[in-house]
Amino acid sequence: MITRTVSKNPRTTRGDLVNDLQRAGTKVTKPTISNTLRRQGLKSCSARRVPLLKPVHVQARLKFAREHLDDPDEDWENVIWSDETKIELFGKNSTRRVWRTKNAELHPKNTIPTVKHGGGNIMLWGCFSAKGPGRLICVKERMNGAMYREILSENLLPSARALKMKRGWVFQHDNDPKHTARATKEWLRKKHFKVLEWPSPSPDLNPIENLWRELKVRVAQRQPQNITALEEICMEEWAKIPATVCENLVKTYRKRLTSVIANKGYITKY
Repeated sequence: MITRTVSKNPRTTRGDLVNDLQRAGTKVTKPTISNTLRRQGLKSCSARRVPLLKPVHVQARLKFAREHLDDPDEDWENVIWSDETKIELFGKNSTRRVWRTKNAELHPKNTIPTVKHGGGNIMLWGCFSAKGPGRLICVKERMNGAMYREILSENLLPSARALKMKRGWVFQHDNDPKHTARATKEWLRKKHFKVLEWPSPSPDLNPIENLWRELKVRVAQRQPQNITALEEICMEEWAKIPATVCENLVKTYRKRLTSVIANKGYITKY
């Protein structure tokens, strides 16, 4: 009954189960419930935050995965992937676990500095392909459609040239309103950029999310103390990401598609 209940509703608490069993005439403790579930291979974990998917999103993701499942690897190697991300100073992006001896919890090496209302953050736009990282820029103001087009104008083609993309390369960006605005679509059309049709919201299908994670780990290890240092370190560490990391992310792209199909269109681990 315990296993059946949590399989049906994973958010059931141990307290709920104690009460349910008590009403059924069985008295058990919370540790007993934990042990019972552990024996069934179930453990209590923090629920991961994922984008809310409506049925239309699920169907669009399945359609995308099925349509591209048999695309050759060379096609994905000819894509420039892009996105924006926020990196916090003294924030959630800092490393959380340390190896330390007893009573050494307050040694500076074992702490994460915090400030009362957060230490601020920076917004980045970046791109990459199977050949390596493209340009990374810091977005200084609140981004709108015009600013986004300016970013693409100044950074997309130079990235494509630096990465030695083949003729007919494809540009990927998600369906953020700035990206799908009529003026942006028109700008991309006039520049003759091929754009990958994208199912939103699909962070698990964009390998740049893994590159952002790599960047954030590298930056946190260097412990920047102010926003200027944070920006400088982001640029330095982005440039250091090996091309092999980028190549491997793209090489395994078919696995992302098969995972989406296996998960019936819902968000997968990435």
